[in-house]
Amino acid sequence: MRDLDRATILFCLMTSLCLTGVALQAQEKPIGVEVEMIQSDEVKLPAEFRVALYENLVQQLHRKGAFENVYRDGDRNAAGRPDTIVLHTNVKGFKQGSERTRQVTTVAGATSIRVHCRFSDTEGHTLLERDIEGKVHFFGGNLKATSDFAKKAAKVARGITIPAHPKPADRGATLNQPAAASML
Repeated sequence: MRDLDRATILFCLMTSLCLTGVALQAQEKPIGVEVEMIQSDEVKLPAEFRVALYENLVQQLHRKGAFENVYRDGDRNAAGRPDTIVLHTNVKGFKQGSERTRQVTTVAGATSIRVHCRFSDTEGHTLLERDIEGKVHFFGGNLKATSDFAKKAAKVARGITIPAHPKPADRGATLNQPAAASML
């Protein structure tokens, strides 16, 4: 008797979900990521930091980002792939510290860089925006802040999902056929 009640309740719940049109949107992990060049509109960033940011970011996304493919800006292989996300970056803050001061005091001389990251799908829809900061406090060169940023950005990128694209059979009608004809 109890099993019959549970089955009836489950059937009613499933029927009501179908009739009201409530559907859960499927999510999937992106296969690739395209990394656009580092922008620095507001902050004057030395060239070596800009290059190190980009190279460390590509390296960390390839290593730890759980992506099969990491594309550089302008790579034709990334064009039109729905399973790829695009990473747009813009430097918002930069403070170049002193390696010598860090070695002497270990309190002063920190280098920090703050980058606004926007992850989007290939159509330009934003999936996630976040400010990520890279720092070097104690030991290491100033460019180590770019490596710290890249590790944090790769960690954020691992958690991104993209909406699953419906398969042609799921769409019902094609561009040339009405919906009723496609169901025959």
